[in-house]
Amino acid sequence: MKYQISYDQNEGLPNKLGLTSLDSLALAEFEGFLKAELILTEKLTYKTRFDYKFIQKIHLLALGNVYDFAGKWRTVNLSKGGFVFASAQFLPQTMQTFDAEFLKTLPTSYKEKSLFINDLAQVHAELLFIHPFREGNGRTARILANLMCRKYDFDIPGWNIINTKNYFTAYVIAVQQAADQNYKPMQQLMNELF
Repeated sequence: MKYQISYDQNEGLPNKLGLTSLDSLALAEFEGFLKAELILTEKLTYKTRFDYKFIQKIHLLALGNVYDFAGKWRTVNLSKGGFVFASAQFLPQTMQTFDAEFLKTLPTSYKEKSLFINDLAQVHAELLFIHPFREGNGRTARILANLMCRKYDFDIPGWNIINTKNYFTAYVIAVQQAADQNYKPMQQLMNELF
């Protein structure tokens, strides 16, 4: 199901490349996210600090050659399946709060994988709940999660399992539960992905 925003869903979002085919646009986006993850993985060190600017950097690297809005907070309100994401009007403040409450509180290392998974689940659920970008939020959040795993020396989650119908539904519900600061569903899901 596409987001409830105004553009021709059969043509995709207006883009810098002039692509009108959804397949061509999907390929350009895929290549951009792959490139972004490779570049950021190569530059990753134990000193890397994840903050809202780092999240913008992921998005800009991934989609900068495709969309003018790459790396910028969305300026339109989005909803999906009747679920309304954070208001575009307050995204700068919302992302600064997310940064202060979730990203800046991450420790320099983890002694237990379970503690890491709990923090990863909170960051992931909150970021997806906020949905700060016009397009590419899930992929940006998964790259951030992968980079967090690499920094803290843990395996990457098995994201492909999310594509199954039962897991995708659980994933969406887990994101929606972040609205009430209930991270248990995402923590349980992350445990299964590891």
